[in-house]
Amino acid sequence: MRKIWLLILGAFTLGLDAYVMAGLLPVVARDLGTTVSLAGQMVTVFTLAYAVSAPLVAGLMSGVRPRMLIIASLGVFTLGNGLTALAPSLAVLLASRAVAGAGAGVYSALSTAAAASLVPEERRGRALALVMGGMSSGTVLGVPLGVLLAESAGWRATMWAVTGLGAITLAGLAVWLTPVPADPPVPVRARLAALTDRAVVPVVGVSFLAAVASLGLYTYLAPVLSSAGGVEEAGVAPYLWAWGIGGILGSVVAGPLVDRTGRVITLVAGVLLALVLAEAALPLLGAAAFPALVLWGAAGWALQVPQQHRLLALRAERGTVALALNNSALYLGSAVGSGAAGLALSMGLPASHLPWAAAAVAGAGLVLHLAGARSRHLAGARARHLSGARSRREAGATAAAPDEARGEAADKAGCGAA
Repeated sequence: MRKIWLLILGAFTLGLDAYVMAGLLPVVARDLGTTVSLAGQMVTVFTLAYAVSAPLVAGLMSGVRPRMLIIASLGVFTLGNGLTALAPSLAVLLASRAVAGAGAGVYSALSTAAAASLVPEERRGRALALVMGGMSSGTVLGVPLGVLLAESAGWRATMWAVTGLGAITLAGLAVWLTPVPADPPVPVRARLAALTDRAVVPVVGVSFLAAVASLGLYTYLAPVLSSAGGVEEAGVAPYLWAWGIGGILGSVVAGPLVDRTGRVITLVAGVLLALVLAEAALPLLGAAAFPALVLWGAAGWALQVPQQHRLLALRAERGTVALALNNSALYLGSAVGSGAAGLALSMGLPASHLPWAAAAVAGAGLVLHLAGARSRHLAGARARHLSGARSRREAGATAAAPDEARGEAADKAGCGAA
């Protein structure tokens, strides 16, 4: 179990870094003399690099031991955060966030697959939930504290704290992480084939749309709260706590539910519906949006446990490939969501309208999920029907063979008598 906790510690560091910047947008924008919508692009750059790095490195480094890649990727992530803390301009800041995002993307995919492979199959859901819980814990514990630290010592102090935590985690992994089972090498053609896999693509598509709706909106939570409820910058931290607490509850509860019920399709549908309702209610509640934020956080973080479980069940022989593609979809969705939200704000859309747009995207994800589930159900029914028909034909042929043989024998006997 020590191995799992080391991976969880790394996930905690990633969760802190990925989401603390959303709470620092106004502070960073003031310090660098830019707008909040432009400062928000550092989240877009981070998540875009995150999305691209995992499948790219997985293809180029398929023969490298996972343990080495896990440590190296966390080192790149830590270096990127150090550069962020030193960034003198928006351009350097964006470049450093790309470096950190690239390391985070590779680490996340490998650590999730490693956690699933280091435990028995019946405990896989709990292991995945613990890793996701580590990331959400980094959000709920780290983001509000990071915002408070930035208010008292500046946003660079927060980034130095993230860098220090990454360095400590890196040292622990270098010393304590034991070899991790590796998937067999996968040809580039097979990796590209996943993009057209009819079983995988709908699942990954749902993850993408959910990320657009959830992670993309979270980037601009501070201006949304200000526009919808008049929440001042200094009062954002409690709302971040609410979202993060929901994230911890969702990610921790989802694993046991998957293991005990096995009703993954139903769980995903329920989680997506909760996400739609929570985001749609956010502008209506304004400053009293705490319940909606808890539900939003719980739904957003709970979703990926059954999603990852489905991918591993669909493509157990290529678990790392499927999970890397899913992680890429998550952070590509976050990049698209934050980029689109920033563009909408720059064009004059009130920030209070962003949650409704996000709820519509989450609703599209729910429709895609239900359509995909129905398609797989019908395909399975057809396959069972064809298999049954084939079995009946074979059984009929087997039963007819002795009768035919007896008929031939009788004919021969008749001829002999004649």
